[in-house]
Amino acid sequence: MTPRDASDENNSRWSDLDRPPLNGAALRKGLVRDGGHGGLYCDIEVVQRTGSTNADLMALALAGNAEEGAVLVAEEQTAGRGRLDRQWSAPARSGLFFSVLLEPGDVPVARWGWLPLLTGVAVATGLSRSAGVDTALKWPNDLLVTVGGEERKAGGILAERAGDDAVIVGVGINVTLREDELPVPQAASLALAGAVTTDRDPLLRAVLRSLEHWYDKWRAAGGDPLESGLQETYAAGCSTLGRVVRAELPGDRSLTGEAVAIDGDGRLVLATEDGVQEPVGAGDIVHLRPA
Repeated sequence: MTPRDASDENNSRWSDLDRPPLNGAALRKGLVRDGGHGGLYCDIEVVQRTGSTNADLMALALAGNAEEGAVLVAEEQTAGRGRLDRQWSAPARSGLFFSVLLEPGDVPVARWGWLPLLTGVAVATGLSRSAGVDTALKWPNDLLVTVGGEERKAGGILAERAGDDAVIVGVGINVTLREDELPVPQAASLALAGAVTTDRDPLLRAVLRSLEHWYDKWRAAGGDPLESGLQETYAAGCSTLGRVVRAELPGDRSLTGEAVAIDGDGRLVLATEDGVQEPVGAGDIVHLRPA
């Protein structure tokens, strides 16, 4: 992947002094492996504006123009995607919008479903350390923060297969969005949650280093979520567990029950009123308020 760093030319003409641009050269110097040895990241590219970092990195990967550890960061996404092809956008430089190419070929494909959960753990732990914000994970791919005593969504994760050998994990995190910029009232940002810093450079570095740490542990364990500690760590930070939820399932089905566990395949296990424990592998989860 050849860097096309569009951020440097904007360093002297910031349109919003509260939202300075990222420095792609500095990020590469601090995170990219030296001489092709050691570390996950082979390249970090910062572009000023794009539709979707996942779509762009997917195209590069399928064309053979990107390898494992390629990172694509956008200062602004105009057609960012979440699960079920939901689209969203945010003001330029108001968040972290990036995708990473992973090739976990030494891990059985059956365990690749843990990658979005692994990314969630990495993002949550990285932000907790760097931003000083208490974060929680809503199964399967949302990052929650607390604003005014209420849980709100500050970020999301989208994992997509890129051919037979690779997965692209995309991350979107609201960093400096103000109340009047929120797309929906249930959204939030790190700033609104009282972050000790909203400097995106150290935040991105912390998240990428955390992702590398968890990815290395998971691969070293052959993708085993127990041996790597991933299953326990995800469960400890998952706000969905212990709550009554409604799962909106494919085929216009729904299932209501108490979320009691994350199983070995990364599925959410619901205990229904019928006394049955049913795993949910895909679907929208609605946290129901207590009666």
